Amino acid sequence: MRITVLEPLSVSEENLREMAKPITDRGHELIIYNERSLDKEVLKKRVKDTDILVIANSPLEGEVIEAAKKLKMISVAFTGVDHVDLRVCRERGILVSNAAGYSTHSVAELAFGMIISLLRNIVPLDRVTREGGTMEGYRRRDLYGKTLGVVGTGAIGAKVAELGLAFGCKVLAYNRSENEDLKAKGIRYMDIEDIFKESDIVTIHLPLNAETKGFVDEDKLRLMKEDAILVNTARGPIVDNIALSKILKEGKIAGAGIDVFDMEPPLDRDYPLLKEKNAVVTPHIGFATEEAMVRRANIVFSNIDCWLDGKPENIVN
Repeated sequence: MRITVLEPLSVSEENLREMAKPITDRGHELIIYNERSLDKEVLKKRVKDTDILVIANSPLEGEVIEAAKKLKMISVAFTGVDHVDLRVCRERGILVSNAAGYSTHSVAELAFGMIISLLRNIVPLDRVTREGGTMEGYRRRDLYGKTLGVVGTGAIGAKVAELGLAFGCKVLAYNRSENEDLKAKGIRYMDIEDIFKESDIVTIHLPLNAETKGFVDEDKLRLMKEDAILVNTARGPIVDNIALSKILKEGKIAGAGIDVFDMEPPLDRDYPLLKEKNAVVTPHIGFATEEAMVRRANIVFSNIDCWLDGKPENIVN
């Protein structure tokens, strides 16, 4: 079978081929494209004769999938799959797997990096220090003793909750189903409105779907304390960033840490959140550590290997 890696995976081609060696040693062909393309016609040519497709987070539209007449499996080097036309995959009987778990620690660590940066004003104080200034006029607050509200307790949210306990936080959580292990550790589940009302820090870890798009709207943001901060390292459209920008501008909350947006960076210079001084923004880096890239590539090829053996893993459709 032909396996096509449709876009760069942030791991060298040499390392990718070494990871895929158990598969290619069985006679399967591996094609690797080291340049990302969003041109549908280019993508159609690349997938034309492939049996198994590997993508990261570039959009994979139904039109491109339809051009891959031999396609049987897609191994997504990402946790979320909202960028893949799953309807067409289901209609065609194409199995889709994801790289669940590769960035759990990476995203959780970034969430706390943003939280601590906001509480201690690290970003503005870096600039002030370089300009010969002092800490005067800038707030500096502990994380210890704060109430941390974790919205979504899947793998990443659960890790964030556990790290919150390690930092000495009181941890509250919201999820459709409750994690008994987290409850045994002292984490308390609450209604979503109470999470926003009672938390000093609200951190978002929901998947993006029809139910969660726009989930964090202006009404929920206005429930937050004026000293509270919001962090989103999940998926951009879950939070109404226009409303968030408005709330920040009005001083209704103390700050926000945002790694994800309703579009992939680069952002337009007029994007509202970029104008807010009490926001820390990063260009979707939560998942993208060197170690995480290696982990996800290994998972991608493991998913293919398991599928070839008739024992598929990490199925999402």
